[in-house]
Amino acid sequence: MKGPEFLNYVNPVLTALQSNGGAGNSSDIIEQVIDKLGITEAELEDTIANGQSRIRNQIQWARFYLFKAGLIDNAQRGIWRLTKEGLDRKLKEDDIYKLFKGVQDSVKKTPSSKPQKEEPKFENIATEEEEHSIGLINIIQNLSPFGFEKLCKRLLTEIGINEITITGGSGDQGIDGKGIVKLNDVVSLNIVFQCKRYKETVSPHHVRDFRGAMQGRGEKGLIITTGRFTKEAKNEANRDGVTPIELIDGDRLVELFEKYNLGLKPVIVFEIDQEFFKSFN
Repeated sequence: MKGPEFLNYVNPVLTALQSNGGAGNSSDIIEQVIDKLGITEAELEDTIANGQSRIRNQIQWARFYLFKAGLIDNAQRGIWRLTKEGLDRKLKEDDIYKLFKGVQDSVKKTPSSKPQKEEPKFENIATEEEEHSIGLINIIQNLSPFGFEKLCKRLLTEIGINEITITGGSGDQGIDGKGIVKLNDVVSLNIVFQCKRYKETVSPHHVRDFRGAMQGRGEKGLIITTGRFTKEAKNEANRDGVTPIELIDGDRLVELFEKYNLGLKPVIVFEIDQEFFKSFN
């Protein structure tokens, strides 16, 4: 396709949201696009300069331009939601390039924008939405193992898990902590969790090993990682006939830190609405 590589992901993002009823969790939509396009694990391992997946970065740029074009709103962080125009919009290849050039031209005409000598190299830089995520994950990955376990305990407490204890150690057999989830006044579930400060992917054998370690120790398992899970690991976590295991990867971890304002301070940013002032000309 003519233009930057990320334009190849504009239609997949748009159609994924349309098939989802117009909205979806950002990480879920990204996974849907990856699955729909048949992107392999090897392709996902290719990274840009900051260590982020190049393809996931390209998908983020596609969302950013759909937002700038008025097809996606930016009302709720972590949720990608189509506008009324986006719900019914169909884009052909020429339409996508026109959308790209239209956004570029509108940015150049904005009085506050700095003139650019050349178009940015999208494959080498993070979007605004990714910048704090990258910084947060880097900080967490540089914590000590015990520090990460304590951080996970704090997060799970905010989520609503009770009586959390850290059990990690040389004899933990893969179990880093446990807690209790109260379903109602009389019914509760014992939950055990594992914390992995990974930069790489978590494979199916990690999930199987954890399930083996949790047998007889809890009704529900949870693996938290700063990395990501392979498709096979996700399938293993939800395989029929075995104890289900919930998975929290780096993207989901950032979303939870945002939701509960842990280590992050929300910042209000104002953007000039050019359309508002046209009626006053």
